[in-house]
Amino acid sequence: MKNEFDIKEYVKNLKGTTYFHTFVNRDSLAAGVLRLLPGDEDTQEPHDSDEIYYVVKGDGFLQIGQKNYAVSEGKAYFVGRNTKHKFFGNSKELVVLYFFGGPDS
Repeated sequence: MKNEFDIKEYVKNLKGTTYFHTFVNRDSLAAGVLRLLPGDEDTQEPHDSDEIYYVVKGDGFLQIGQKNYAVSEGKAYFVGRNTKHKFFGNSKELVVLYFFGGPDS
């Protein structure tokens, strides 16, 4: 199992239709990075595990269920399992770390 991860390199390599990269995917934990440019669409579906997002840089909004939250650098957000959610409305590059309380499924 790898113990060191270069987030900047993962972000740099995210291109085209792939806007996220899961770099840890274990039974008990998953972690990855998500990058959206202005105008990109977040097409993720609800997950089987609870999730935490940490905003590394950027702006925009995170819809969790029916509520919208303004996102900004340094903020973290909790999304319960099986809850619809998506990022939208960013006016500059948005980079977010995500952590699942189980595998990324």
